[in-house]
Amino acid sequence: MSGRSKKKDAADRAPAGAAHTHAESLGSKLRRLAAGLPPESVTLLEVRDRVGQDGLLLLAVFLALVFMVPVQIPGLSVVFGGAIVMIGVCRLRGRPLWLPENIGRRAMPSGKVQSALSKSLVWLHRLEYVSRPRRLDAVASSALSEAAGNCGLIAGGLLLMAPIILVPFSNTMPALGVLFLSIGMLQRDGLCMLYGHCGNLATIVYFGSLVAGGHAAFDEWLLRGGGF
Repeated sequence: MSGRSKKKDAADRAPAGAAHTHAESLGSKLRRLAAGLPPESVTLLEVRDRVGQDGLLLLAVFLALVFMVPVQIPGLSVVFGGAIVMIGVCRLRGRPLWLPENIGRRAMPSGKVQSALSKSLVWLHRLEYVSRPRRLDAVASSALSEAAGNCGLIAGGLLLMAPIILVPFSNTMPALGVLFLSIGMLQRDGLCMLYGHCGNLATIVYFGSLVAGGHAAFDEWLLRGGGF
């Protein structure tokens, strides 16, 4: 190969490499979003406006990522879970994101949200590492798969809103399913989407076992005379 041909090949490869180098990662986008939150408190409507209607999946990642570490913000799972449900519904219907007033205008301390997000970014980096764009593309790109992914977001949001408190992983498991689904749809990674659906199914089984165990314990308590 001549020197001129080598130079031409290097020039052809340079733009693609540069574009890849300067492409902003999902973690960088979320870090920038968290840094731009108001200093005192923030509402979901403000976060939605910062992300924009084209970033609904990014917003779902933002909402789910907070639950990857213990969060002490009363009612957060109901607010964020409800927002994830609405993201799934609006994506299914092809509509802009609409949030009920009691969810969209609920004020939350910005510092706690930023702190939880900062601690959770390590999970996002791990998921980004295992995710591969266009993997199982035939699965990820079909209209049926897209609809199933949005239904999975709705299910994950509802599971986050489930009234199960003081139970280990009761928020982490559904949030992990939402993360896998959102990243899978963003990256068109079919395997990552399948992980998300499996996460939702595992959460349902886990919650079901908790309810069944609690019911059995209550029946045993009644058989023993109800403690009298």
